[in-house]
Amino acid sequence: MITKEERQRLVNAIEEAEVDSSGEIRIHFEKKCSNDPMVRAAEIFERLKMGETELKNGVLFYVALKDKKFAILGDSGIDERVPEGFWNNIKDEMIQLLKKDDIVGAIEKGVKMAGQQLGAHFPYQTDDVNELPNEISFGD
Repeated sequence: MITKEERQRLVNAIEEAEVDSSGEIRIHFEKKCSNDPMVRAAEIFERLKMGETELKNGVLFYVALKDKKFAILGDSGIDERVPEGFWNNIKDEMIQLLKKDDIVGAIEKGVKMAGQQLGAHFPYQTDDVNELPNEISFGD
């Protein structure tokens, strides 16, 4: 689905996005999504235990590659702080790159945009710990 180099590029984007923030970002790829991508993203969010962060500041980028569907799901702590339309702005930026078949670039852009807002609303604390792994997860 995604090459080793592309995977590393995305992990690097996550690490860069989290450097100035206590927020947590994950990426999950699947081949197909048989229902609404937001519903599936919520299932994956729960399975990855992303709702267990102390500040409720996890973000999941969910992508179904063959179906060309994606969703961005932020936990309740983020939704309480970011401006109206925040997720739609990220999605719109990503769609521009997806139209050029630049899947990795689109996700990378979205992760970096999310990281900027997480840094503004959930700044890095000296006692911050990485609550969720930065690795990319894969489904069927």
